[in-house]
Amino acid sequence: QDSEDAERTWFLLRKKWTLYSVTPLYRFSEAHLRSYARLLSTYIAAEKQKGLAVEVGRELNIKVAFSSLPHLRGCDRDQAAIVVQLSLRSASQQKSEEKLIWSGCFCCVSGDHFSVNMPEEFVCLPLFLVNGAETYTSIVGSWFQKTFDCYFRRLAISPLNLSWLAAIWTGCKADKITYALELVFSIPSLPYPLDISYAIHPEDAKALWDTVQKAQGEITQEEVDVFMNCLYSHFHRHFKIRLSAIKLVKVSTGIASAHCDGVIKFLQSKYLPGVLMLLTELAIAQIQ
Repeated sequence: QDSEDAERTWFLLRKKWTLYSVTPLYRFSEAHLRSYARLLSTYIAAEKQKGLAVEVGRELNIKVAFSSLPHLRGCDRDQAAIVVQLSLRSASQQKSEEKLIWSGCFCCVSGDHFSVNMPEEFVCLPLFLVNGAETYTSIVGSWFQKTFDCYFRRLAISPLNLSWLAAIWTGCKADKITYALELVFSIPSLPYPLDISYAIHPEDAKALWDTVQKAQGEITQEEVDVFMNCLYSHFHRHFKIRLSAIKLVKVSTGIASAHCDGVIKFLQSKYLPGVLMLLTELAIAQIQ
């Protein structure tokens, strides 16, 4: 079962995904995915007529595919994840070829508490991940908003939540390749951008986290604060720079990497549900 699930989620790995929060979709039905694909395809064609750049001399059309990922949820009460993919189809050659140009994934992992008091006509898929050109994101988002009366908003990740991700991912056992825990900080109010990158060997980071975490499987804000402060103290001792006074903008580990702008890259399918659960929480918090 685990290998089957990993196979289904391969498309999420090793790509940069931009995060959005989405309000509940009105009268969306998993039973009508084929119909939605046709309608969205027609909508994209109409938008293209309005001036979307097309390569001269080639017959290009966009194929739209909707699919459901029932296993990508935290509990039975969660709505199954919905994947939307756009492929570029060239009919000018003898053999028609398709090239995936844009992917979007709506999901809700352990966000069932959000939909408890929701009217039946609404479907809750608060987290939306996008990989592809912003032009298509805008068109697809516009179609969803008009069709299902929902609203999209970019989902940023605060320095506090990045600290949580750093602690959670440090506590996970990474497979095969060893990646350092890397923290990137941005120094504000300078005429030019200046970032500080701080890399910690994964075994050292894990050893520190193990001394901080009191109960296995549970994490508290106090533990995250102690963990980060220990890392900051070590850096200050060597470089006399107070990292706590500047903004944490990115966290990278062997599990995943996340930027404060709301861009994330997943590296291991085993930990996908846990990461998506935390992102679902952030998306719900932004909607509420």
